[in-house]
Amino acid sequence: MDEVALLLSRVQFAFTIGYHIIFPTFSMGLAVFLMVLEALELKTGEARYRDAGIFWSRIFALSFGMGVVSGVVLSYEIGTNWGRFSEIAGPVVGPLMSYEVMSAFFLEAGFLGIMLLGRHRVGPKAHFFATCMVALGTLMSAFWILSANSFMQTPAGYEIADDGRMIVASWIEVIFNPSFPYRFAHMVTATYLTTSFMVMAVGAWYLLQDSKSQFGRDFLKWGLIAAAVLAPTQIFIGDQHGLNTLEHQPIKVAAMEGHWHTGGNVPLLLFAWPDQEAEKNHFEVAVPNLTSLILTHDLAGEVKGLTEVPPNDRPPVAVVFWSFRLMVGCGMLMLALSWFGVFRLLRKRLYDEKWLLRVMVLTGPIGFFAVIAGWVVTEVGRQPWVVHGLLRTEHASSLVSGEQVAFTLALFVITYTVLFIAFGIFFRHLVRQGQVISVEGTLPQQGEARPAFMAVGEEK
Repeated sequence: MDEVALLLSRVQFAFTIGYHIIFPTFSMGLAVFLMVLEALELKTGEARYRDAGIFWSRIFALSFGMGVVSGVVLSYEIGTNWGRFSEIAGPVVGPLMSYEVMSAFFLEAGFLGIMLLGRHRVGPKAHFFATCMVALGTLMSAFWILSANSFMQTPAGYEIADDGRMIVASWIEVIFNPSFPYRFAHMVTATYLTTSFMVMAVGAWYLLQDSKSQFGRDFLKWGLIAAAVLAPTQIFIGDQHGLNTLEHQPIKVAAMEGHWHTGGNVPLLLFAWPDQEAEKNHFEVAVPNLTSLILTHDLAGEVKGLTEVPPNDRPPVAVVFWSFRLMVGCGMLMLALSWFGVFRLLRKRLYDEKWLLRVMVLTGPIGFFAVIAGWVVTEVGRQPWVVHGLLRTEHASSLVSGEQVAFTLALFVITYTVLFIAFGIFFRHLVRQGQVISVEGTLPQQGEARPAFMAVGEEK
């Protein structure tokens, strides 16, 4: 493959998987949220939990469908653009991807219809079981996908056959490779935190339309409390993940920190402009010794620099450096906003502070930005390897021309843009449907006229 085709293949896969990851992130979090709502409905019998569950199940269906549509092309893309990767790493990665389809996806698909349309066709406990199975399926899907991707980051449990292919020596070591537990916990928590902010944003939007909206108050409070717990949890897990990355991929961490030369007393760079050719940073704004303290728990601790490896073994430093700061910045903002929101909630001032409600609406998608930035750090930081230390990206591609890849890339950009606009329109429509509220500012009670979105699955 020529250099243009290789670059465009990388751009195409980055674009398609970056687009796709938005929807599983949302649907994983919503599946667990729906499970919790239904459990509370069974325990308390309160209509607000039922109404909220019906409302968010519609949005879950939309997100799940978009995830399926946008994700199905990825397997074909690996075969068409990354044939050598499939040939060399396929005996290990291929079965892991197949397990995701045969177990997780089939479990989700098998119970999805009952969850969405069977509320009054099966008993309450059977319906709750179906919702739990869908939530379990989303978690299993993340398990297998992250196991496969983590193997590419920290390969273990493999052998190299005589023909150069990777074969499995131990499935336990392949699946539970060194980075998998940290990456799985980090990603799953990210999905729940992202969903919490979206629930919170929808609730804040309702309250801006009607300060007495029961939907608004419930969604805002539920999302806010969940985010206030999940945000510090995610920061702790991220720190542990970073220490694991330092052990197994120190050059990725060096790129994240913009650290060029091995040494101690490493500062934390708040701002810098990495210069890859000159092997230094420009315009540094730093906190002395803080990176050494974070990574080694010692103010003078030594951290490996990018110059430990040849230039052609280093990732694109600026991309990794700034993506990492975007991810961390989003995380800190989510922590600050959720904790401040809880403080105002305890002071009984939250629902009437319009400026804060507007901020919460605007920051609703912040979790998606953090997730995408985190995946950029993970994938670009691994370069120039597609399987770290074993298979270089330039040796993993198929023999296709730059013109072919450019054509398919253009089609993906056009198609996915149209799909994303359609998703936004339908999402906005569903949210506006949930704004149907009685004159007194409460949801319709049993026996009253109900919004159309609540009628799904309710006909006898």
